[in-house]
Amino acid sequence: MTPDLSVVIPCKNERSNIGPCIDSALQVASEVLVADSGSTDGTLEYVRRRGDCRVVERAYRTSGDFKNWAIPQARCAWVLILDADERVTAPLASEITRKLAAGPEADGYWIYRANHLLGRRVRYTDWGRDRVLRLFRRDAGRYEGPSDHGQVVISTGKVGVLTSLLDHYTLWSWGQYLQKFDRYTRVQAEQWHAEGRRASWRRMLFQPPLRFLRDFVLHRGFLDGAAGVQIAWMSAFYSFMKQARLWELQHGLQQRDVEAEAIDAAERRVA
Repeated sequence: MTPDLSVVIPCKNERSNIGPCIDSALQVASEVLVADSGSTDGTLEYVRRRGDCRVVERAYRTSGDFKNWAIPQARCAWVLILDADERVTAPLASEITRKLAAGPEADGYWIYRANHLLGRRVRYTDWGRDRVLRLFRRDAGRYEGPSDHGQVVISTGKVGVLTSLLDHYTLWSWGQYLQKFDRYTRVQAEQWHAEGRRASWRRMLFQPPLRFLRDFVLHRGFLDGAAGVQIAWMSAFYSFMKQARLWELQHGLQQRDVEAEAIDAAERRVA
């Protein structure tokens, strides 16, 4: 029996991902709602040709803000938020169906993710401990936090954990990831700046190596081999760049402030 569940897929320019994502969602959904934020790569045209999804569109500000707009538009009492690079596995679909059919004892559920780096499963580092709260009653869950990593909060506080895994194809190329990296670090730095948090050279110096050691040693990233090395260094650099971009907002000078005469002279030559 198909549960009373809407799968909400927020996306933008996910043509290569959206088909397999929707196919996996249809294992468990009575409705698939694609929430698009301005795709220009054929994603929307493909989704509309399929005819088995509903589409809503709006501009993107932050992840939590966009999802909070999409959630109330779901028609079912329960929602599963599914990113385009995620896949509902057959065991997870079966567990969700059984859970909702039996009458859930909680109003939201954590789901552990099987993360993949360049298509390869990562079992250790911080990625091996990753879980997300994605399945919840439509009217009980909302994202909190202005950054791109806002978390769902269940208003009743009644939260459980599912045992089956959600596949997450985190990145297929470093070029793809670096585009997200730019946005994630910028948004986090802007949030800290708005809160009055100050950049610290000590954090720039000490946090990155500690983050590397946490992922590679404490969380046994060395057991993932080359993938573990890459993830540990990526985590360290991410930690550094959040502080560096906060420092940029607070102390960085603009080129015109430093080289005003040279810029004016170059502009006169062009004119």
